[in-house]
Amino acid sequence: MPKAPSPSPAATESGTPAMPDTYEEAMRELEQLVVRLESGELPLEQLLAAYQRGAEILQFCRGRLDAVESQIKVLDEGMLKTWTPE
Repeated sequence: MPKAPSPSPAATESGTPAMPDTYEEAMRELEQLVVRLESGELPLEQLLAAYQRGAEILQFCRGRLDAVESQIKVLDEGMLKTWTPE
């Protein structure tokens, strides 16, 4: 059964969409963007905006994954360090 599309992300004061709160939310939004991009139905301006948003979300996800990887390395060395997302 297809999922209902989620609402657009809330915009910040500058008008750009806010980053998702979690990695999972970011991945869902990224997946939705890919579907829209692959549909071939977006006008050029929307296509560019969707691509740029996807690049921003990808950077956000990579940052979260890097932070978790760093925490795992600390745990492997026998130390426990609290992970705080940037």
